[in-house]
Amino acid sequence: MAAGAFDRAANTAQGATAGSPAAGAYAQACAQLASAPRRWLVTGVAGFIGSHLLETLLHLGQEVRGLDNFMTGHRHNLELVRASVGEQAWRRFTFIEGDIRDPQACARACGAPVQAAGIGLGGSLAGCGRAGPDGSGAGVDYVLHQAALGSVSRSLEDPLLCHAVNVSGFLNMLAAARDAGVRRFVYAASSATYGDHPALPKVEQHIGAPLSPYALSKYVNELYAQVYARCYAMQTVGLRYFNVFGPRQDPLGAYAAVIPRWIAAMLDNQAVHIHGDGATSRDFCFVHNAVQANILAATGTDPAAVNQVYNVAVNARTSLTQLHATMQQMLLAVHPQHVQQAPHYGEFRAGDVRHSQADIAKAARLLGYVPTHNLAQGLRHTIAWYVAQAGRT
Repeated sequence: MAAGAFDRAANTAQGATAGSPAAGAYAQACAQLASAPRRWLVTGVAGFIGSHLLETLLHLGQEVRGLDNFMTGHRHNLELVRASVGEQAWRRFTFIEGDIRDPQACARACGAPVQAAGIGLGGSLAGCGRAGPDGSGAGVDYVLHQAALGSVSRSLEDPLLCHAVNVSGFLNMLAAARDAGVRRFVYAASSATYGDHPALPKVEQHIGAPLSPYALSKYVNELYAQVYARCYAMQTVGLRYFNVFGPRQDPLGAYAAVIPRWIAAMLDNQAVHIHGDGATSRDFCFVHNAVQANILAATGTDPAAVNQVYNVAVNARTSLTQLHATMQQMLLAVHPQHVQQAPHYGEFRAGDVRHSQADIAKAARLLGYVPTHNLAQGLRHTIAWYVAQAGRT
């Protein structure tokens, strides 16, 4: 692999904490992967976090298989990855259009696809491999399971769909990974699991009652992972994401996350809507931190680090009012035409928690994780990206 490609992939191991043990741990993991490529499956590969995982892994010279049904993912995310990594790296990507609610699709994804470059694929996927029907050849080493319905409000509106995707789909993937002999199964857990537990910061072993079907579904994922580890000697790692944000996060639709939704509104000189009085706080985590956590969780060699769950965040709490003010100022710096407007405040949203902040000591100790981007650094990168995408520079 070219040195430039490795530099791009390992770039987030520098960031705000250059020289720290965690920066060294991530850089070392990237270097080891670049020298000894592995086979990976990323579910939800066309989504926000999944596409960033794909991009980093391809830059590191890995063989990557991706599964997505485009329910919430987008083909243009894959187009952006292709443009970033180049055609040679893109040929190491095999795409499977399928649904994790289908056990056969999960088995096929964890098994071994037949390369058939470009057959039946248009747009961004032409030129990558496509999985064949027979499952011949070698399977994947690691699964990074990101596919899910990730919205509290959507789970309240359709709890049956939430269960089908987040619980049954998760179990399908877990069983397929077991049957394929996957080395390690890393999955996206959620800070929603903490439910109504009031303590701050959130520590992995202390959780409360779930406040939504989504929160319950993600906790059930953790329980199934524990059972599969005990009963089938699988290696699993759960990553409890705390409000991950960054480029490629969808700003549109009823279930859009707060940061991309607000950026889109601000670019259109519209007032943003805040649920509640603005004092609600979150531990916002830039997507590069989540990518780092996935790679460390998959490749770590400490036996004590396996079959665990970890918080993935920054260990910093920001209120929505503070977030709004910061975003206004940052947007003005790169888009002077922006007209500042006061936010509109409304009812607190059902199923949400009031405050969230992660204790990340466990991930630092066992995985070597320390976030390379704080909120301000991540916001600058994210806002600049959305402004460029909108042609507002």
